[in-house]
Amino acid sequence: MSLATTPDGIVRGTALAAAGAADGTADGRTLHRFLGIPYAESPARLRRFLPPVPARPWDGTRDCTVPGAMAPQNPDPFLPPSDGCAERWDEDSCLNLNVWTRGTGGARPVMLWVHGGAYLTGSNNGGLHDGGRLAAALEVVVVAVNYRLGALGFLHLPELLGPEYADSSSSALLDILEALRWVRRNIAAFGGDPGNVTLFGESAGAAAVGTLLGMPASEGLFRRAIMQSGTAERVRTTEESRKITGEFLRHCGLDPTRAAELLTLPVARLLAAQEALGKASAGSTFGVALPFQPATATPAIPEPPLAAIRQGLNAGVDLLAGTNLNEGSFAVELRPASPSDPPDLADRVELMMAEHSGDPAADRARYAEALAETVGTAPTGKQLLEAYLSDAQYRQPTTRLLDARSGSTGRNFSYLFTWKSPAMGGKLGSCHALEIPFVFRQLDSAEAAYLTCGKAPADLAEWMSAAWSAFAGSGAPVAAGLPPWPEYRDHTGVRARRGVRATMVLDAGPRVEFDPRGPLREFWASHGTVLPASQKWAFQPLTSPVRQRKPTT
Repeated sequence: MSLATTPDGIVRGTALAAAGAADGTADGRTLHRFLGIPYAESPARLRRFLPPVPARPWDGTRDCTVPGAMAPQNPDPFLPPSDGCAERWDEDSCLNLNVWTRGTGGARPVMLWVHGGAYLTGSNNGGLHDGGRLAAALEVVVVAVNYRLGALGFLHLPELLGPEYADSSSSALLDILEALRWVRRNIAAFGGDPGNVTLFGESAGAAAVGTLLGMPASEGLFRRAIMQSGTAERVRTTEESRKITGEFLRHCGLDPTRAAELLTLPVARLLAAQEALGKASAGSTFGVALPFQPATATPAIPEPPLAAIRQGLNAGVDLLAGTNLNEGSFAVELRPASPSDPPDLADRVELMMAEHSGDPAADRARYAEALAETVGTAPTGKQLLEAYLSDAQYRQPTTRLLDARSGSTGRNFSYLFTWKSPAMGGKLGSCHALEIPFVFRQLDSAEAAYLTCGKAPADLAEWMSAAWSAFAGSGAPVAAGLPPWPEYRDHTGVRARRGVRATMVLDAGPRVEFDPRGPLREFWASHGTVLPASQKWAFQPLTSPVRQRKPTT
């Protein structure tokens, strides 16, 4: 048993034998784990769609030995099997967090994890991102937060329900801000330093981090940020958000005059509407369906986050950001076919370009040339589509964010993760989310097994987790086994020159490259009319005319 006395009250956790190595080897030390600690009051009933309220202090000792509830969500058919984490959701008690620490004394760096899941699924529980080994081996305090998802976290409602709902489309982000405030008040009781907090996340979690970097209310709440496959651009205009709200109401069987019924509808009805909305979204994109995103021109996000960052917001925060080489491979290999899909995979790229390019055929040809220059051979249709999706949704937004911070006082570091998964005969490559078990030293977890197949290099996990924790401690990602990691130092318009866009390539043989995949970056930089796929929303199927060709795989 472990006890921690916080300003909110006493919590009881579990004392475990520490297993700090990537292979789960115990080292004789003790790890203290506290699960499901509430950081905010219930967001249900009269608080639905409203900003979170800090948790009220409690009397006595609160049991925090079992996982807390997830935010309400539909099952995700693409998630790997769980190894025993909590599977229940509950709107009433979902605003909770987990803490892993070596002990309640001291003042260790704090790493607050934001899970991914397209803002629709996920939780702070599970073996893939269990913070125990990271905390045990590397003298950091790890916190993982649950936040509202889907409509409950992102539905835009002020025009329908009144000004008190002005930030309803950012409820999930306000939850994370409240968790950061909880950390500032309480983390010293767990041996953490409230003045040295690193906010990190993957996919939608990294998008949340990127958005928070552009939100004025976040200033001063974290000292460093790590973004794994994320973006500061996953936002919509209020007009776009109003349209999505209208579609969501329709799926709920409501019209705008009955919008107030959203406050009392059973959560199951809201989740059914989410499912229908998600299917409409999936039919309109070849990439990841993203039906819910926060709205700009709201009190919480007064301007697009990337613009605010470019103007200097959170310029003192140190940033480590990167992507995996084959971020788009899941969409290419696992997306169900649609009757509206063109037979040629390369034509799908042209369809996406057609919505925002005056000459999509020419742009497609130029993109293929840039990819051929990058990989050294003419790409197949599958390679072209995968590279385009990787660029559109992950890599180029990351590049734009790093470039936007070229004048920051905080340091900036870039990485490209390239170790390839053996899954599906190697078809997935260095796929989305593959780096997570390396960061958390969880290569042997049941959830990681599908992608790692027991063949992941343990040394790479040791190096990456050490670099992540070192960055959290000092702002420099230093680790034995990695070469010296230079700062990114962007010089716009210049490539392949020493000191420019320095990027750590993370693989069994790590190395530093300067402006890796530069021809693709230059294509995107010179084609501003080609909007990233992650920003697009359309309910009509993708049926723009393209030249029909022989199918390519």
